Amino acid sequence: MTGPSPAKAAFRVGLNYWPARTAMGMWRSFDVREIADDFRRIRAAGFDSIRIFLLWEDFQTSATSVESKAIKRLVTTVDLARVAGLAVMPTLFTGHMSGVNWIPRWALGDDPSDPRFRSISGAEVGPARLANWYTDTTIIHAQALLAREVAHALAGHDGLLAWDLGNENSNCALPPDRAHARRWLARMSDSIRDADPRAKVTIGLHMEDLEEDRRLGPKEAADFCDFLTMHGYPGYAPWTSGPTDERLLPFLVHLTRWLGGGADVFFSEFGVPTRPSLDDPSVTDAGGPALVDEADAASYAARGLRALATAGASGAMLWCYADYARAIWDRPPLDLAPHERSFGLFRADGAAKPAVAAVGEFVATAPEVVTQPSGAPSFVDLDAADFHAAPRGTLARLFARYCAASAPSTSAS
Repeated sequence: MTGPSPAKAAFRVGLNYWPARTAMGMWRSFDVREIADDFRRIRAAGFDSIRIFLLWEDFQTSATSVESKAIKRLVTTVDLARVAGLAVMPTLFTGHMSGVNWIPRWALGDDPSDPRFRSISGAEVGPARLANWYTDTTIIHAQALLAREVAHALAGHDGLLAWDLGNENSNCALPPDRAHARRWLARMSDSIRDADPRAKVTIGLHMEDLEEDRRLGPKEAADFCDFLTMHGYPGYAPWTSGPTDERLLPFLVHLTRWLGGGADVFFSEFGVPTRPSLDDPSVTDAGGPALVDEADAASYAARGLRALATAGASGAMLWCYADYARAIWDRPPLDLAPHERSFGLFRADGAAKPAVAAVGEFVATAPEVVTQPSGAPSFVDLDAADFHAAPRGTLARLFARYCAASAPSTSAS
């Protein structure tokens, strides 16, 4: 006699979280009531999880210590989420966020500039570049200390979903080779698990880690992480049909799983910024091709979630909780990146955009995680070992093959 089949896991649906009023100033301008209200609003809309970000310099103002006040605020935040019914994925070493690198002053290197991103240290915005955290022993020891201390503070907490070892880390620093990447992954994951053996670990990979060989991708991460995460935005991929081409999302899931040797994939970022609605006079249209109508954003969110669930992702988190309040539009990163102001599923005043209802309808179907067959996806025509020979061109070519074998997209360009 055989026993009952094991219950299938529910497909998780979450949000990336910064408060609308303070954005990356959350830990310095910590407001318990605001956060609790936000979490209740998120849970009432049907979301089951959130991803939060430990702005590095707020948690570690020196290489040899961790800020006790910040750790207490982190524990309070996870407590509030647990009360609201949300699981939390805290992201360490943030690090890269919305087009800016937030770097503690002690972690800045000698290189006077970063070719892509501004750096912020304290109140200063400048061109300085982060020292390489894969080779700089001072930074490696400091990161291990932070990982160990925060993991210890939340050890066994029922509200903890997993630890994320960074947000798009390749936008901050690149390992000189895969051996350095693997040593860093081992050190950070061990620091967490030594403090909390029950904790799960992942790392926030993004599409650029597949477009270029940045020497820490799905293959390296899969050996140290409990599952892989991926971020993807069609608006940043010229080989898609436009910013709401949902086919990119399952395509990236299939590729990440394949390159990661069959590891589970959680899609921890997708979304699209919206144009202001006619009934929302608190914002003005910043313009730019990346902005879409709120109705199109809602349709994209629903299509994207369905596509990700069908592709076998274990869950997804949309970017992001709310539009940011006008009062902080003159602060980095919002001053030079107006599209970052309106990625929210909620408006800055807490009112829901149409995407919230679309997500709620998806959640109401109680989707389950779909088991996918192991091995290379049918649209892949090369060995995983050969993928990084010319990754950008290969990615675009494989996407075309994937689309040719899939149903046509209903995306709006």
